[in-house]
Amino acid sequence: MITSVLVANRGEIACRVFRTCRELGIRTVAVHSDADAHALHTRMADTAVRLPGAAPAETYLRGDLVVKAALAAGADAVHPGYGFLSENAGFARAVLDAGLVWIGPPPEAVEAMASKTRAKELLGIAPLAEVTEADLPVLVKAAAGGGGRGMRVVRRLEDLAGALEGARAEAVSAFGDGEVFVEPYVENGRHVEVQVLADTHGTVWALGTRDCSLQRRHQKVIEEAPAPGLPAGLAEELRELAVRAARAVHYAGAGTVEFLVADGRAHFLEMNTRLQVEHPVTEEVFGLDLVAEQIRIAEGAALPGEPPPARGHAVEARLYAEDPARGWAPQTGTLHRLAAPDGIRLDTGCADGDEIGVHYDPMLAKLVAHAPTRAEAVRRLAGALERLTLHGPATNRGLLLASLRHEEFASARMDTGFYDRHLADLHEPADPLAPLAAALADAARGGSRFGGGWRNLSSQPQIKRYELAGEEVEAAYHHTREGLRADGVRVVHAAADLVVLEVDGVRRKFEVAAYGDRIHVNTTALRALPRFPEPETQHAPGSLLAPMPGTVVRLADGLEAGATVQAGDPLIWLEAMKMQHQITAPATGTLAALHAVPGQQVQPGELLAVVHEA
Repeated sequence: MITSVLVANRGEIACRVFRTCRELGIRTVAVHSDADAHALHTRMADTAVRLPGAAPAETYLRGDLVVKAALAAGADAVHPGYGFLSENAGFARAVLDAGLVWIGPPPEAVEAMASKTRAKELLGIAPLAEVTEADLPVLVKAAAGGGGRGMRVVRRLEDLAGALEGARAEAVSAFGDGEVFVEPYVENGRHVEVQVLADTHGTVWALGTRDCSLQRRHQKVIEEAPAPGLPAGLAEELRELAVRAARAVHYAGAGTVEFLVADGRAHFLEMNTRLQVEHPVTEEVFGLDLVAEQIRIAEGAALPGEPPPARGHAVEARLYAEDPARGWAPQTGTLHRLAAPDGIRLDTGCADGDEIGVHYDPMLAKLVAHAPTRAEAVRRLAGALERLTLHGPATNRGLLLASLRHEEFASARMDTGFYDRHLADLHEPADPLAPLAAALADAARGGSRFGGGWRNLSSQPQIKRYELAGEEVEAAYHHTREGLRADGVRVVHAAADLVVLEVDGVRRKFEVAAYGDRIHVNTTALRALPRFPEPETQHAPGSLLAPMPGTVVRLADGLEAGATVQAGDPLIWLEAMKMQHQITAPATGTLAALHAVPGQQVQPGELLAVVHEA
C-alpha cells in the first residue's frame, strides 16, 4: 500500500492530488521553486522540498531533483500531475528505477503516446513531411506536452519557418523537449475527447465524452461532459477508438484520447498519457474520484468490469489571470479574495493573499457545475461566476460569463473558431453605478487621499475620479445634514463595505472592497485616481513598451541600435506564464535604441526599444 505521495507539480493540480491523498490517509510531499516557497500547494503538503531557482527548466522540469526530493522526504510514490514531466517517459523510468511507485501509465505507453508524432505513427497517421501551398492552413505542434504551448497556426508559407522556431522555443521552455511536427489544420471543428481509465488486469473503461471546443490560443477555456449533440453512432465510434488506442500500448491509469470532429467525421489528434485539467467534469458525471482510481491502479487493484452509469451534465470554466481585451495578456498582482458560492466545485491552487507571478500558468481556478441537464448546469455555472467573490488581478470572468450565455454555446453549436468570431462582443459591461457606490463607500469610510475631499458647502458636490474599463469617470455626491445624497439616485444605505441605491423604485446592493487604490464593486473593478494626477512619462514616437510583466527571452538575430527593421518584423520575445509573446516593429525604419536584454525581467509599460520610422 502507498503511504506517502510526492506530487511532481505545483499549483492547482498538486492541491487536487493532495486532497484525495488526505481522504485516503496518505501523507503528502510537495516540491517547490523559490517563487513557490509560500504557494498554497507548498503550505498544504505535510512535507515540502525546495527546488532552487524559479524558471521551470531549473526546477519542475529537473526530474533528477524531483526523484532526489522524493527519496529525501521518504515518499514511496510519485504522482506527476499534468504538464511539466507528466508525459516524460525518462522521468517515469527514473522514478521506477529509484524503487518508487509511479502513479501513471507504463513508461513504454508514455513513450508511444506522449510524443504525438509516434502516437500518430502507431495509429497509421503520418504528419506532413513537406508543406506546400495546397496544404495550408497547417498547425505546428509540439510533440510533447499540451495546454496550447508550442502550437502555431500557419496560413502563409513564408510564416512557416518562424512558426517552427517559435513553437520549438516554447516547447523547450514548457516541456524540456523541442520536437515539433506539422499537420493539416482543420478549421472550425469541434474538439471532442474521451476519458479512458485502465488497470493492469486488462480492463479499459471509456468514461464518456467531453467537449472542449471553446479555446483561446489552443488552450481550453470551457469544457463539458458529455459532449452535446453528437450522433449516437459517432459517440460510440469515439469510445471504441479510445479503447483501441489504450489497448494498443497496454495502457494503465488515466488518459485522454482527443479528436477533432468536423462534417460528422472524427480526426485523431493525440492521446494524453496523464490526467487532464478538465477531468472534474467526468468525475461529476460518473461520481468518481479519478485521482483515487489512479492510486488504486498503481497499487495493483482491478477495476470492475463496467464503469458506473453517467448522471446528468457537468460544465467547467477555467478562471485565468489574463485580459482577453488585450490579446490575453497575463496579469499579475495580489489575489486578495477568491470565494465561490455554495454548491459549486472550486479547484484552485491559490489562497487569499497569494501573489500571482509571471513564472507559471495564469490559471487561478476551475469552477465546475453539475446538474440533471445541460441547460441547468450552464445556468448554475453562469450564476456562480456572477456571484463569485474575486478581488485581485484582472481575469477572464466576464468572457466566461458572456460565453456561457451566448446563443451559439447555449444551443451547442460552438466550435474551435468561437472566439475568433465572437471575442469582440464577449465582455462584461461595466456597471455605471459602480463608481458612485465606490465613492459613497469611501465617504462612509471617512474619505481618502484619492478623489475629492470634504467641502463646507453642501450645495457643492464631492467629486471622485476613477478609472473604469480604461476610461476616466467621475462620481458626484452631496454630504448633507440628512446624510449622503446623489442626483437621480436615492442613497438607502452607505457603509464602507455595502452601499444600497434605489433608482426608479428598484433597490440594488453593492458590495465594496478596497485595497489601496484598487476598488471592487460587486464584479466591477475600478482604480481610484489621485486628486492631483502626476505628470505622465512621455515616450518618443516609435517606442516599444512591454505590454505585460515577463522575461525577455530572445532578441531577433543581429538586432542592435542602428539596424534597419521592416514593419511587422518580430524584434523581441517576452515570456510570461509559460507563453511567448512577440514584440514587432511598428513601422519600417531604424532601431534608434535597444534597452531589452535577454534574461531581463520587465514590467508593463517598461521601454524596450525605439524605432524611428523611415
